[in-house]
Amino acid sequence: MSDWLPRYAHEKPVPMLTSAPVTGGQLVYISGNNTIAPTSSASTLAFGIAAMDDLVGGNVITVFRACIGTIAASGAIAAATAIIPAASGAVATIGADTIYDQVCGQALSAASGGLVYVSFRPL
Repeated sequence: MSDWLPRYAHEKPVPMLTSAPVTGGQLVYISGNNTIAPTSSASTLAFGIAAMDDLVGGNVITVFRACIGTIAASGAIAAATAIIPAASGAVATIGADTIYDQVCGQALSAASGGLVYVSFRPL
């Protein structure tokens, strides 16, 4: 996806060091001491959305925290649905067995073409 910018940012972005390859627009989580990596499942708590690529890992990138924008959807997501982290830095709809602590925002529109417009809010 390369460079990614939110439509609206509710707070200033933060610089973070990657511990793995990251693509702009992916959800990222805290993977170690002051490092981030793409979310891999609903069990990871989302920290923010990567604003740029780091194709090798180990570099500082910009991460948006509370924001509104379009990101990758994992499966069907309806408008107004609570979203949770999914594999490959995407988001999915909340499932029956999901803990609400994993919710990282809300879909503002239905997913289309593998993308969904969301309001992202980290813990």
